[in-house]
Parts: sequence; C-alpha cells; structure tokens
Amino acid sequence: MNALHQDLVRIVGETDVLSETRDVAPFVADVRDRYNGSALCVVHPRSVDEVAAVVALCVEHSVPVQPQGGNTSLCGGSIPLADARGVILSLSRMRRIREIDAANNSITVEAGCVLADVQRAAVGAGRFYPVSLGAEGSCQIGGNIATNAGGTGVLRYGNTRENVLGLEVVLPNATVWNGLRGLRKDNTGFDLKHLFIGSEGLLGIVTAATLRLHPLNTHHIAAWLAPASIDAAVELLGLFQSSLGPKLTAFEIMNSAQLRMVLTHMPDRQSPLDPARPWHILVELGDSSDEPGLRASVENLLQAAISDGLLTDAAMASSEAQRAAMWNIRHSVTDAIKAAGRGIAHDIAVPISKIPEFLRRVSPALEQRFAGIQIVIVGHLGDGNLHYIPLFEFDAWDAFADPQAVVDEVHRMTYGVAMELGGTFSAEHGIGQYLLAEMREYKSEVELSLMRSIKHAFDPRGLFNPAKVIPQ
Repeated sequence: MNALHQDLVRIVGETDVLSETRDVAPFVADVRDRYNGSALCVVHPRSVDEVAAVVALCVEHSVPVQPQGGNTSLCGGSIPLADARGVILSLSRMRRIREIDAANNSITVEAGCVLADVQRAAVGAGRFYPVSLGAEGSCQIGGNIATNAGGTGVLRYGNTRENVLGLEVVLPNATVWNGLRGLRKDNTGFDLKHLFIGSEGLLGIVTAATLRLHPLNTHHIAAWLAPASIDAAVELLGLFQSSLGPKLTAFEIMNSAQLRMVLTHMPDRQSPLDPARPWHILVELGDSSDEPGLRASVENLLQAAISDGLLTDAAMASSEAQRAAMWNIRHSVTDAIKAAGRGIAHDIAVPISKIPEFLRRVSPALEQRFAGIQIVIVGHLGDGNLHYIPLFEFDAWDAFADPQAVVDEVHRMTYGVAMELGGTFSAEHGIGQYLLAEMREYKSEVELSLMRSIKHAFDPRGLFNPAKVIPQ
C-alpha cells in the first residue's frame, strides 16, 4: 500500500490522494446509506493523462478500479464492495467545459462536470441540454453516461444515449480512445460509444463527452391535471401526443400517496389541485418561440378531456413562478419518501398500454400480502417508466424479523409481472449491486454470455468496477 500510495501521489499530487478513513468515508457510502464499501484510497485525477497513468499503475499492481462521479447512484453501482481493496477513481476534479459549438449544436465537457452546470452553459450559448433529473445539482456527466440516465425529458429528447455524439474513454489497458466527434453521421464501422454508454464503468472510464444540444425553449406551458383513472391518464397522453406531440416535453405522473407524502414532509409545497384525487399529472410543453394559439390549443384539449370524462380537474400555470412550484413538487419526491418510511424502490418500465394492467395486478396483490403497506408511485408516463415504491413506515419495517426476505418477495411480485408484460426491471437507474439477482433471474443465458464476452474482451482481468451488473 505504501508503494502504491507513493506512486499515486507522484501522478496526481499529495492533496489528491485520500487514504485516511475519515476522508475516504464519503466515497464508500451511497446516497441512501444502503451500501457501504471499502477502498485503499480515493484518487482525484485532473486530466485524461492522469486517469490513464492511475489506471496503468492499478493494473500493474492488480488493484481494482472503482470509477465514481457524483455518487448519486440508487443501485450501488458507484460503491465498492465491503471487502474491496481497490482504488476509487473520482472524476470530480475534471470539470472543464472544453468547447461549445453553437453552430453544430454541441458541447464538449469533461466527465466531472455537474449536470446543472452543463445545462447552464448550454443556456448561456442560447442552446438547451435536455437531460434533467432530480439529482442534477450534484450528479456528473460521466455518471449520467455510465448509467444512460433518463429523467423528465425522455419523452421528447430521449435518454442520455440519444444526446451523446462522442466520447473520450480510458480503457482497462490504460490506453485512451479519443472518439470526441461532433458528428450526426459517421458510418465507419462499429459505433463504439454505445458500448460505454450504460455500461456502468465495466468497460472503460469516460473522461469527456461531446453532447448534443437543442434549440432553447424560451416559452413553456405547464399544467397540473387530475385524470379520472390510470386508464384515462394513458388515453390523455395519446391525445397530447396526437395533437401537440412535437412540443410535448414532459408527462409526469404520481399517485395521491406520493403527493400527500410531499405535502406532509415538504410543508412549503402546495398542491395545485385537491391532493385526494387518485392520480396527478404534470404536463409541460416547450417552444423556442411564443407561438400564437398554443395556450388556447392546450386549453381546448383540456376542456374536451373534461367533457369526455378523462379529466376531473386541471390547473394551468399562469406564471413562471407557478410553473416552478409545480416542478418543485415533482422534484421533492425522493426526499419525501426518505422521510416517510422504508421504500422498496422499483425502476420498472412496461409498454405504455400495459401500465394499467401492471398496476391492477401488482398493487392489490401486495396490499393483500403485507398489512400496512403503502403503494407510492411516481414516474415518466410518457415513456412507460414508473418508480413503483411499496413503502412501510419505519416502525413497521423495524418489526420485520427478516427485512431482506420482505424485499426479495416484493421484488419477485413486482418484477415478475413487469417482465410478463414485456417490460424491464431497470429502466433508467442501472444495475450496480442492487439488481444482480434479477439479472440472473430474468436475463437469458445468451444475453449474459454476450455481456461476459464483451467484458472479458475489454477487461480480461476484471479490474474495472468488479462484481457489478453482470452476475458471476
């Protein structure tokens, strides 16, 4: 360890190698304090050359490498295992914005850039970077790419994958692949960047990215809706898509349990409509110009939906402050759940048409099986992704003799139905440590074999983010 420490200090400097227990502690615990690992030290390189040199040293000493960005992962993907004896390679010092090319609608940034800073830089250039999520004030671009982050803008702009044009990656043999191309068309063999997007650091460490920018929406229309039922919500989405699809940016849904939880634990939040309504939707449309008649078109659609029985009530934001207040409710759900009890989070997706069936099959079964369970739902209805969270109050949770058995049973009851309906057990949060059992259960051996072959081709010694994503 002493020799390794001295060599790391020689590469990055003494202040950028942390080895004291108190200094390492924030890097070996996840944001929800459900995973706690160990590491020899934390290294903060400041350039791609330093990253490559650190990787070369770790390979020489056969030391595992744990890439880490903002450490906002919800699946333990950025936390080393409890018995790990590796190096955490934090990209947080690499936060330069290298170039903004407004004419090409692209921005090149280093992996440690915080998502919100990239968004602001794009706005400063009169452009828009559309990936948006609750952790955008602390999550970093490298982590977004490693997990193919989704968020509230996927309906219109796609996941992170659709917004990456090129990558710079340090490979497990310490070489650097420079694929920072700002091209929309490049048909010259394999599109290698897609191997790294969503691979959670198993194949390489993303050190920089060229991202796709979009026209800046300067005019927004936001509305808070109370659909008559979950079936009505799906039908309402179809109406918005057919009538106003090109401008539809977000179609977010939550149930009354989630809304009441926010109002209880975030007293400065106020619901635009009666929180007792069973379902609530936040819909937003955006445009780069103040198109005459757009607001009237939305009002007419909502009035028709009320007349047809799809909506029981609706409130449109009349100012930017009201729009922001609506989004504050949506972005408060994670903190509210943490304060309310022990939630068993599921990041499922099913075809949009199957969402009502999923809920009708799973929720009653869980409520019958577990006394006192609350079903908390929030998600991106527009792309079929629900954060489905059965929740127990803390006292009820502490009373379970075997809490892990409860988690396992809830997972089986939930994921089993999602998979039967042609869905997935991870839509945007990744696999990490959390879903290894589900990978083994629901992925075919063909898929797992292909993943293992790719991992071995890039990292034959298994030193990059070991024991994550692909079950042994």
